[in-house]
Amino acid sequence: MTASPLQRLVAWVARRPWIVLAVMLALSAGAVTLAALTLRPSSSADTLIGRSTDTWQATERYHERFGDDAIYVLVREDLRKLLLTTDLETVLGLEGCLAGNPPSGATPAGGTNGPCGRLAETKPVQVVYGPGTFVNESVRQIGDQFSAQSTQRAAQAEQAAEAAYKLARKRGYDVARARTFAQQARRLVEAEFTRDVLALALKYGLTGVPQLNDTSFVTKLVFRDAAQGLPKERFAYLFPSRATALIQVRLKPGLSDDERRDAIALVRSAVAMPDWRLSGGGRYVTTGAPVVLSDLGDELTHSLVVLLVAALVIMAVTLAVVFRARLRLLPLVVAGCAAGLTFGALALTGLPLTMASIGVLPVLIGLAVDYAIQFQSRTREEGSPVRAARVGAPAILTAGLATAAGFLVLGLSPVPMVREFGLLLVAGVVIALLCTLTVGAAALAIAERRPPAARGAAGALAAAARGADELLRDNALARGVRRAGRGASAWIVGAALGRGRRVVVVAVLLALAGWGLETQLKVQSDVNRLVPQDLTALSDLRELQESTGVGGEIDVMVSADDLTDPSVLEWMSAYQDRVLERYGYGGAQGCGEATLCPAFSLPDLFSGGTGGLQRSDVRALLDAVPPYFSQAVITPDQTAATLAFGIRLMPLDEQQRVIETMRDELDPPPGVTAQLVGLPVIASEANAAVSEPWRRVALLLGGLLAVTLVLIVALRSVRRALVPLVPIALATGWSALVLFALRVELNPMSVTLGALVVAISTEFSVLLAERYRQERAGGFGEREALERTYRSTGLAVLASGITAIAGFAVLIVSDIQMLRDFGWVTVVDLAVSLLGVLAVLPAVLVLAERRAPTHGAPSGRRARPERAAAP
Repeated sequence: MTASPLQRLVAWVARRPWIVLAVMLALSAGAVTLAALTLRPSSSADTLIGRSTDTWQATERYHERFGDDAIYVLVREDLRKLLLTTDLETVLGLEGCLAGNPPSGATPAGGTNGPCGRLAETKPVQVVYGPGTFVNESVRQIGDQFSAQSTQRAAQAEQAAEAAYKLARKRGYDVARARTFAQQARRLVEAEFTRDVLALALKYGLTGVPQLNDTSFVTKLVFRDAAQGLPKERFAYLFPSRATALIQVRLKPGLSDDERRDAIALVRSAVAMPDWRLSGGGRYVTTGAPVVLSDLGDELTHSLVVLLVAALVIMAVTLAVVFRARLRLLPLVVAGCAAGLTFGALALTGLPLTMASIGVLPVLIGLAVDYAIQFQSRTREEGSPVRAARVGAPAILTAGLATAAGFLVLGLSPVPMVREFGLLLVAGVVIALLCTLTVGAAALAIAERRPPAARGAAGALAAAARGADELLRDNALARGVRRAGRGASAWIVGAALGRGRRVVVVAVLLALAGWGLETQLKVQSDVNRLVPQDLTALSDLRELQESTGVGGEIDVMVSADDLTDPSVLEWMSAYQDRVLERYGYGGAQGCGEATLCPAFSLPDLFSGGTGGLQRSDVRALLDAVPPYFSQAVITPDQTAATLAFGIRLMPLDEQQRVIETMRDELDPPPGVTAQLVGLPVIASEANAAVSEPWRRVALLLGGLLAVTLVLIVALRSVRRALVPLVPIALATGWSALVLFALRVELNPMSVTLGALVVAISTEFSVLLAERYRQERAGGFGEREALERTYRSTGLAVLASGITAIAGFAVLIVSDIQMLRDFGWVTVVDLAVSLLGVLAVLPAVLVLAERRAPTHGAPSGRRARPERAAAP
């Protein structure tokens, strides 16, 4: 874009600065309010993996059929106390509350406005499985079978009696004798029924129709060793050990983030009600992947906001020290407006607030501060924002658009969160440039009209500020820093003029080393290490694993036209056994340290195996299973079923290897499809997508290409575009080298390392290169042009860089490793880009100019002396 439109825009702003400033600040305040009221952190799986992928679509189909990922309520109590006392009825009541099914005609526990009443009203839960429901359904099923068989046998007895009576009369027996035969036939049928009942009674230890409080029946049903309190292995999904039981709560699919968050809160509140207190001293623990993600989103959002407020305070103090201007905090005001408008726009689009979009804030603030400082410094040099727009704004705009192009490449990432990170930063950069040319220009125009000193209280305040400034600047340390800065600047200029080729060679070698080591940077994916260690949901999840051996669930959804084919069931059972054996599970020792453990699956309904069964037998057995349980593993139309595996907590890269092995083992029969689904699968695939070294390299090269194209178009010269690109490209290697030396691990928030370095380096390099070109075109020699560039734009770049580094360094003291590592990456990127570009760019500029002496040679004219914008 030429200078004329920019100059006209700033001139228009300068004629009505109060109106522009009031409108922009009002819009920013409104945007902040809108964002605060409507934006909520999202833990939805579609922020991790695209909706068009096979895994997402398969997981959606699974959730539609079997419910969302499970919330676990761990019941910690000896099973003999839990199941053989009134605690069983208490747990049954809790399960009914969680399912939103209070006793018919009764007021929900806690009243209609309590958690149980709210769950019954909103119905967010699709199904609940737990020990109380299991035993109660077993009692009801046996009772129903007994009643049905009793009615059926009574009818059969009457039919047999009637047939015997008719047969006796047909053979000529009198009525009395015929009635005797009829009575004998009736008694024979009843004897068969009695024999069957006795067999059932012996099997379950029944002395009558089973009841929920029938301890003999419950003991026979659940325990394989009642004296030891050991449950049967096939009920491990309900009773993982002798002292634990599990209640699974599966929410309905399709809930919004707010509805899911509210449902989780209601489940937690319901579990904590005194109505469900266990008399045996047991307790409840509510956890599971949905709970952890919900808490993690809230905690990270809160922590990042607190840290950013602290960062803004430190940035304000730093600006007051390093930026010598009348409106020293104006860059922070511009950055605040840009951030507010950006996130207000995000709220207007209806998109969720993810961890990646939260990570946009520090980067955006740093870039906006830099744009504002550059424009304000140029205004100070030129004496007017309008003249600054003519000579300085084009370079700022070019750097900003090139930076946006580098971020735009992130839109090609397969992970929605990373795409959102890139696209939101593109919008933020554009908004930051607009705020610089409106809010910044308006404030500078107002300051230009006011006298430099005011009277009265304002004058006293200004005098106090000047006094404080003198104390901060006029001391031995400050003077030493300034001398060191001048010495470093002189050395850089001297090296560029006398040893430029050597400087570039060393820079290239360091970058090559960094590029080689970049692929070795570890991407930390262990949730246990990334999240706050005092997060309640995390400690509860660890307790779940310690008690049950697993911390999550991977499901295999099996689909076919008819899953009652015994051969399909045999394949499912064989696959389950093979995978469990491979990962260390054994029936005798249980889960122990096994990677995978069995969870409730379709083969579990056939405790005696499927060998020798016909299709009709399978259907009959499925019909005999209570629908409340069968719906957990097979759909009513018998076309989709699930194989479930419990999995231990582990880093996502290790989890991905387990998933890939499970996929390799899949070899379903013809006509059958099988897919791994669930949140662990989605999270692992998303981590693999962002952490693959080749993908990071591809995004880096794509970003450099995009920046190159924008610079060529904006600068209308290939040479002018390529010269600042040299330190930009090298900075990616330097940054990786420093991160490797510091042993800083990447994580899902900081894995976009290359894009950050390209964006930050582009800003610094383009501004310095263009200022040097202007100075050379103004008639100054190489040395003087470099010195003038560093006294003006260079010092402004240094001021903005130091301010951003000081602010983002606050993240390093966070107790959340994800934020701490992200802070380290951002600080390293800023510092390396700043120092590297300042040190290497002069040598590149001089060497490039000497290879093409006809370009940018001094014209013989001396430009008018310009005031240096020193910080």
